[in-house]
Amino acid sequence: MKGHGHGRVTVEDAVEGRPVHRAEVDPGPWELAVPAHWRSSLYRAVFTPGTGEESEVWFVVRPAEPGLRSPVLLSVPFATWQAYNRAGVPGEGLYWTEDPERAAQVSFDRPGGGPPPERWEEGLMRWLRAHGPDVEYCSNLDLHLDPQALLPYRLLVVNGHDEYWSWEMRDRVEGFVRSGGNLAVFGANTAWWQMRLEDGGRTMVCYRDAAADPVAAVAPERATVEWSSEPVNRPENTLTGLSFRRGAGCWGPGMPQMYREAYTAAFAGHWVFEGTGLADGDAFALGALGYETDAADLEFTDGVPAATGRDGTPASFTVLATADLRHWDAYGQGGWAVMGVFDSGAGTVFNAGTVNWGAALGDPVVDRITRNVLSRLSAPARADRWTAIGAAPGTTALAGAGSWLFAVRADGTLGVRPAGPQNLPLRQLGPAPGVLALAAPREAVTGGPYALYAADDSGRLLLRPARPEPADWTAVDRCPAGTRALAVCDGRLYALDGRGALWSAPQGLPAGEAARTWTRLAPPAGLVALTSVNGRLYAVDGGGTLLHRRPVADAGWQRLGPAGGSVLLAGQAGRLVGLGADGTLRSRGVLQADGVGGAPHTRPAVTAGVRRAGPDGARD
Repeated sequence: MKGHGHGRVTVEDAVEGRPVHRAEVDPGPWELAVPAHWRSSLYRAVFTPGTGEESEVWFVVRPAEPGLRSPVLLSVPFATWQAYNRAGVPGEGLYWTEDPERAAQVSFDRPGGGPPPERWEEGLMRWLRAHGPDVEYCSNLDLHLDPQALLPYRLLVVNGHDEYWSWEMRDRVEGFVRSGGNLAVFGANTAWWQMRLEDGGRTMVCYRDAAADPVAAVAPERATVEWSSEPVNRPENTLTGLSFRRGAGCWGPGMPQMYREAYTAAFAGHWVFEGTGLADGDAFALGALGYETDAADLEFTDGVPAATGRDGTPASFTVLATADLRHWDAYGQGGWAVMGVFDSGAGTVFNAGTVNWGAALGDPVVDRITRNVLSRLSAPARADRWTAIGAAPGTTALAGAGSWLFAVRADGTLGVRPAGPQNLPLRQLGPAPGVLALAAPREAVTGGPYALYAADDSGRLLLRPARPEPADWTAVDRCPAGTRALAVCDGRLYALDGRGALWSAPQGLPAGEAARTWTRLAPPAGLVALTSVNGRLYAVDGGGTLLHRRPVADAGWQRLGPAGGSVLLAGQAGRLVGLGADGTLRSRGVLQADGVGGAPHTRPAVTAGVRRAGPDGARD
């Protein structure tokens, strides 16, 4: 690490403000040999005497053995700090945005380039140091320059104002998440501009104009414009879940407005809010919103917000909290703030949706949310974890069909809601008198319709279209006596009778026959719920254990894990949906940590480890 100074240099751990090194310096280049015992952190070297920005240098020390002390890596947004360095100075700063005299490229080998006066990143870094968990540090440039940077970690934390990302940075973070790593964004305006690094990472290029960028003619996807703009067309919310396009900003004299705003909880039953004591509609995080926020395109159903996906937000995104900031057009940019979480491949992404999250960590609710996110996303992955997706109290039968979740309610009506993770209410479709069980096939098969199947209290097998619109039920046959659960799998119907015995019959009525023949496939086993997912049957036994089996006569039930309190089961899009006795809807995947399998009613032990890179040495 090199800088310039005259007189004396003091190096401090910038997170704590604690001096760690003092030395006399001569005019000219200055080099620092980082001692092996220095912890991974953000550091600042201050030169005295000095003048303004020329008197300090900021740098990160990475751990000598990545991932050894912590599974959490915190990225420091040096690219954004450098973009704002000497803003408004013709030919030297990337700002202001539309200024024809702005620079198109800037060097890291120049004075300045530290955090802005607001220190958006400081609050979270100091909170982590004081309260834990311990984290390791990298420069966000390391995500571009070092293909191995993420390998030893379970969680990457993006903090504050991380606005400038290269193609390589984005590819590596998205790949990290898809392969099972997690991402927590305690910031906003994230990955807004695409930039390039040249000269071995010492020069940042961002034209902000495809017509001016010479690379656009040969590799248009690398043009240095907004990620969502032509010709890149790679919206940032496919990575982060949210975007500044729908967000809000208050700048200059309007910045004090952000301390008057708060989030409103939209899904207090979600694991992110565990232990906060919040209810839906409660306000929290006063002062956390600003100076820029990210959001998604929203629609509201009975007051519950959900992401539409029209702007690129993933279908698995769950809206946890919102703030209507459309009045911020008086202070800068009107829009919304959204906090949410989604799954991408095998990983999970949480996004707080605001640059100023770290300033509100004194709020016990913000503190607890941050702990919940860091604790869950830094822990070994668990495929058997049930996650709340809403509530359906009074539901007596449940089935997933296509992208919808159907439910029979205690008042004898049929309701429907989207089957995704958002806590949307059931919408009434019509009567379902006496219906005790529901099921739907994964897809159409020869000999049987793609429809919603039901068993009623008089033993009839009923059908109706598996569409979210009013329709009549049609009686087509009989079910086994006392049927209380149904499943449809690979062209056959399956039923649980009152003693928990498993029965099977063709889904379609055989040619020339007036009725189906039901065959007992397995003797009574105390089963209370049944469904199917992707050619496999799933059940819950009386002890609250989730079981699975192939739908053939010689297969036995195998243990998959706890049933999460489920008394009803449905299958949808490769996942299980369970309804608890408390009326909570929960969802989980169908895999064990080591894959589907195991001996009947047993679960093999799973050892989860962290991949570790070899000693890397501290670097700037």
